[in-house]
Amino acid sequence: MAAIKVVFTWLGTTKTLSTDQKIVAADVFGADGASISASKRLLDPKHPALAAVTKIKGRVTKFWKENSLPFPEGGIRLIRHDQIAEFDETLNGFRSELDDAVVELERHYDEMRSAARERLGSLFNASDYPATLIGAFGIEHSFPAVEAPEYLRELNPEVYRQECDRVQARFTEAVEQAEQMFFEQLAGLVDHLVERMSGTEDGKPKTFRDTTVDNLNEFFARFRQLNIGGNADLEELVERAESIVSGVEPQQLRDNASLRQHIATQMSTVQANLDGLLVDRPRRKIQRRPR
Repeated sequence: MAAIKVVFTWLGTTKTLSTDQKIVAADVFGADGASISASKRLLDPKHPALAAVTKIKGRVTKFWKENSLPFPEGGIRLIRHDQIAEFDETLNGFRSELDDAVVELERHYDEMRSAARERLGSLFNASDYPATLIGAFGIEHSFPAVEAPEYLRELNPEVYRQECDRVQARFTEAVEQAEQMFFEQLAGLVDHLVERMSGTEDGKPKTFRDTTVDNLNEFFARFRQLNIGGNADLEELVERAESIVSGVEPQQLRDNASLRQHIATQMSTVQANLDGLLVDRPRRKIQRRPR
């Protein structure tokens, strides 16, 4: 795994009111200005051009988190070495898409400021707005080093050893976090599947949506992609759950009551095993290959 960091440069669309403005606002309610918080909306987030820019940020964040694992250091996640090139290419594509969306947003900037002037009244302040939005939004990604620097090996072997121990502890924690995440995600998906396929509502089978199965299949694909390995219990349960729904289409479950019950019964055993493993799971010592 390699460390990956994604950083956004993003223009804020709200601004906290000044102390004097909060005092004026508090007077309306007979309150102490120092006891309230208030902000003004500089730009309308529902404007289609701004919403399009914001949507890209959400897609980047989703892609980053779906293709990486958590790491116990702020802003850093872990990605497999063989996925770096694809990740880099995808982020460059998002960056290009964002640049185009910001150009379109810039075309509407004057009208958005004019609308804000009317909406904010005396709270409007032209200095809150940059002259242009070009450069106000950006996406950067990097691959920071998280291992002990090699130069320490010669300069101070003891400090180097301490740094190696610290880094190993971080990666051990990352493995445990990843396994806990996968356990909890699988448990939630299995719980939902069993709940939807068991019992009735008003004498009819409960509503069963395609996403109930689709989300499970997406989880299996992501697990295969990101699983660090080393937890046989987790891997066995994922394999068992995948085999139970393998080749099963959502419509089959809606049309075939006996199949529906069969799947629910089998998944209930996976559910019970997951519940047992999620309670007081012991911390494991991760063995690393010598370098």
